[in-house]
Amino acid sequence: MASLLAQATMLTHFAFLAYVVFGGFLAWRWPRAFAPHLVAVTWGALIVTVPWLDCPLTMLEDHFRRAAGQPGVGAFIDTYVSGVLYPTRYVLVAQVLAASVVAVSWLGGYLRWRGARGTGARTHRMGR
Repeated sequence: MASLLAQATMLTHFAFLAYVVFGGFLAWRWPRAFAPHLVAVTWGALIVTVPWLDCPLTMLEDHFRRAAGQPGVGAFIDTYVSGVLYPTRYVLVAQVLAASVVAVSWLGGYLRWRGARGTGARTHRMGR
């Protein structure tokens, strides 16, 4: 059971990372999605930049892995992402690319919101 919980935590962690990178596009359709995405991006940036800050999902996965008699995974990104999805030497490139995707999603959301607000389309779409 602990091994299954560790796997579920790992999948949740991947989902969170995908949300951090791509979640801003949800605000294009649902503007209220911007606030939770801002919180997720802030948390993700802190986890990557503050060395003493530990991610609770990593700690939870490690707990379940140890309970299953397996070794802990350590840093999630170092274990599952860097060196797996892209070569380790491209960590900075991957971070800049992820930040760029977030910035594009926020800029696009802002432009859509501003354009809809200016034309009255936003209130029409919402049925008002």
